[in-house]
This record gives sequence, structure tokens and C-alpha cells, in this order.
Amino acid sequence: MSLDGPRLAPLSGSAPSALVILVHGYGSNGDDLISLARMIQPALPDVAFVAPNATSRIPRMAAAHQWWPIETFSMAERAAGAASAAPGLDAFITEELEAAGLPSERLLLVGFSQGTMMALHVGLRRRERLAGIVGISGMLVAPERLEADIRSRPPVLLVHGMEDDVVPFRSMELASTALSAVGVAVETHASRNVGHSVGQDGLAAATAFARKVLS
Repeated sequence: MSLDGPRLAPLSGSAPSALVILVHGYGSNGDDLISLARMIQPALPDVAFVAPNATSRIPRMAAAHQWWPIETFSMAERAAGAASAAPGLDAFITEELEAAGLPSERLLLVGFSQGTMMALHVGLRRRERLAGIVGISGMLVAPERLEADIRSRPPVLLVHGMEDDVVPFRSMELASTALSAVGVAVETHASRNVGHSVGQDGLAAATAFARKVLS
């Protein structure tokens, strides 16, 4: 099954000068992430947004999608899950760029939680460099494989709530260290008194990063 999800056309009414793909977390969906896009959109009036739904659904939960099932919370499960879901998201990125007539350097990937794991896993393994990656409340999957697997080095912004009780706050530092070790330019933003979500300060940091890399 191919991916698809809700979309926002550029506010300016013009053809898109860039594209932002938002990758939702476990148990969420594209509608949840497109609401985040609406808050970013006024700062990027010439940019189109799309938030694909993962093709796998969580049983007995309405409108709940997953990039891979979470059962053991182990590193091995995360690595295998991201690897299995990666081709679908990678193909979607290629299709969306071709449909918009845009090169890779005009695409920003934004992920939340499990979506951050997907965005980092896929974005760093594409041969053509993206404009950037924003990872919110997530982590880097299989950092020990990155040096061998990395194919491009887009700039990365990591945003994390200091009170996150789902994905530990220290995951941001671990990811930043691993990314820096392979030559990726990394910025981080820690949100005080924020749990497993994005605060207004984190949203402002993501918006500023998006404007910078898509300018």
C-alpha cells in the first residue's frame, strides 16, 4: 500500500517553492500532524505540507496508525521496525518531490516520536541531501549502524521536552552526539516543563529552523 494523508497547499496560492513532510508518531495519524503544520504555515507561505498516514493500523484503536508495532520496547525491535517501514516512506518522499517538481534540497522532514525515528532513519540514508530534518520527542534508531549507512548529511534540529516520560529526554543528547560523530550539523532545543509533546518554544525553534533551511 502506498502512503497518503492530509495536505495543505501554499497560503500564497502559488506553486510550492518547497515541501514539508510531517511524520506522525505511534498511535497517531496525519490529521494530528497537519494541525502542527497549520501553526508553522504562516511563516512559510510558499511551502506545501503533507502528513502521510502509516499504512499499518493499531488493532482496536480508531484512526491509530503505527510505522511498526511496539511490543518489547527493545533496541532490536526499533531497528527492525524502522528498517521495515523505511522503503515506504522513502518512496513517498521521491513521489512527492517528483509530483511537485522540486529537488531534494527543497524538502524538510519533520517527525514526532516514532516519526522522528523514521525521519532520521530515512532522511540520512537518501543519496540526495534534503534541506533538513526536525526531530521532536524522538530518538536515533541503531546509532551504531549510522556511520556505515549514512549517504547524505542534511542539517538536523532535535527538540525535546525535559519532562518527557515516554521517550527519555536524554535521547536528544545521545542522538546529537551520534549525529555529530558522523559529520551531521545538529542543533538542539530543550523545552522546560514539557512532556511528550511540543511546546510553543519548541514550535518556534522548529519554525525558525524551517525558514533558515528553506530560505
